[in-house]
Formats: sequence, structure tokens, C-alpha cells
Amino acid sequence: MSQQTPDRSTASPPARPDASMSLLTNVMDHSLDDGYAEASARRKADGSAGLPRTLKSRLGLAACLVLAALVVTLGAAEARVSAPVLAKERQELIDRIDDETTAADTLEAQVDKLRDDVGRRQRKALEKHGGDQGERVALLAGATPVEGPGVKLVVDDAKNTDQGGGGPRETSGFADTGRVRDRDLQRVVNGLWQSGAEAIAINGQRLTALSAIRAAGDAILVDNRPLVPPYTVLAVGNGKRLGTAFQDSADGRYLQALKDTFDIRTSMSVQQKVGLPVAPSLIVRTAEPYQAADTGSGAADTGKGTS
Repeated sequence: MSQQTPDRSTASPPARPDASMSLLTNVMDHSLDDGYAEASARRKADGSAGLPRTLKSRLGLAACLVLAALVVTLGAAEARVSAPVLAKERQELIDRIDDETTAADTLEAQVDKLRDDVGRRQRKALEKHGGDQGERVALLAGATPVEGPGVKLVVDDAKNTDQGGGGPRETSGFADTGRVRDRDLQRVVNGLWQSGAEAIAINGQRLTALSAIRAAGDAILVDNRPLVPPYTVLAVGNGKRLGTAFQDSADGRYLQALKDTFDIRTSMSVQQKVGLPVAPSLIVRTAEPYQAADTGSGAADTGKGTS
């Protein structure tokens, strides 16, 4: 029995070892997607037609930097050109301010000089035309300085006072402050006049019969001149008698009530010698009284008085 040899030409080829890894084989054989391949081909075509994209970007950036530098340079040049002009205008303005300030100071000095001259002439007129009461009239008008015995009364705000005054003082509410007010000084001055004071000054400001004590906000004005606490009131007169009379008066009791209720600080002392300056400004008024006609001559006797 003869054995038949198999025909090799008709036999199927043996299987590949990686036949079971077809997916991995496909990835390895075709590593680039069609889209990636197309993009790569297009990029190569563009590169062949012109410059590389990186070079274009660099040229664009360089152009932007050159333009920015040009703008900065032009701005600096313009500022350098305009700087001297601005400096010149500023200096001219400063010079004008200095000139006007000097002129204002000169005019103010002239006004003060003329005011002193007017006051001096007014005082002489009071002394000359005051008649028998000329000296007393000049004293009451503040036309002459005064020196003599008297009292010294110091009135000051309460400690840690931070609220303003000037308005009416009430017994409750926010108006309960320790700030000295204009009406307080008014009562003090009136009480001293009533107690026999011959002349009074507050913080060196001489008072007359026409002086006004007013408030402007938190400040107290005497004849439109602001004063600051403590308020030192000097009064010329019989020291002991004047001090006692004032303390016993209604205004003296009012001041004591301010001290007890609002902690306003007060002190009074008798002085052997008190000096008061002349009033800074005088108001001179004249009057012409007419007496009854003389039966003998039938003419009216006219006299001229100054107050």
C-alpha cells in the first residue's frame, strides 16, 4: 500500500503570529490620521509658497515693538518741548501771586496806619470837646488807657468739652455742654458794670458802652474780633467792693450756677493794679441840645456836646 504525499501547493499558509493583534497592527502601520496627513501636506504647501509661519510671527512682533517705541519717543519729545512753556507759565503765576500779596500787605498796613490816626484824632476830640465831663466821657468811650485797682475774672470751658456753643443753654438734651457762650460773657460784663466797674476788657479787648458780644459758630466775637478761651475779664474799680458786689448779684449767681451745673471753670481775684488798653475802634457821636430861649435877648443858646 503506497502512501500519498500531500500536495503542498494546495495547502493553506500558516497563520501569522500577530494575527490576533490586528488593531494594534493597524495603528502601527497607519500612525497618522488622514486629517493629520492632509494638514501636514497643506502646511508643506504653504511653506513652499512663502516664509515659515514662525518667521512671519517674529516679523509682526518686531513691527509692533518698533511702532510702540516710536509712539513713546514722540510723546517724550512733545513733553520735553512743552515742559519749558508750562514752567514759564507757572513761574509767571507765582510772580503775580507774590506781587498781589505784597500789594495787599501794603494796603493793609496803610489801613492800619489810617485807623490809628483816626482813633488818635477821635480821642483828642473827646478830651477837647467833652466839657467838664471830658475825662469821664473819654474813659467810658475807651479813648484813653486805664490803670488802677480792680478784679480779675477768668472764665473757661469745662474740661473735655468737644461740643460747640453759641445757642441757648437748656437744662436737658444735647445743649447741656460745658462750653462758655456769648450770652454767658454778656451777663458777666453786665454784672460787672452794674457792680461798679469803671472799665472792662476781655482778653485785652477793651469794651465800651457800644461794644457787642456775639457768637459766630463756636467762636465768641467782641466787636467782631474772635476770642479764644480761657476768657480773662479785667475790670477797673474798687477791688474788694467790686468783687463782693458782683458775686452777690444775679449775674454772679448765674456764673456760679454754670460752674455747679456744667463744670465751667471760673476764678476771681482782687488785683492791686490792672491795666487796660484803649479801644481799637471808637464811635463818636455828636449832639446839639437846645435850651430854652432867653427872655432878655430872645435868642436860643445852642451848645454842642460829644458822646
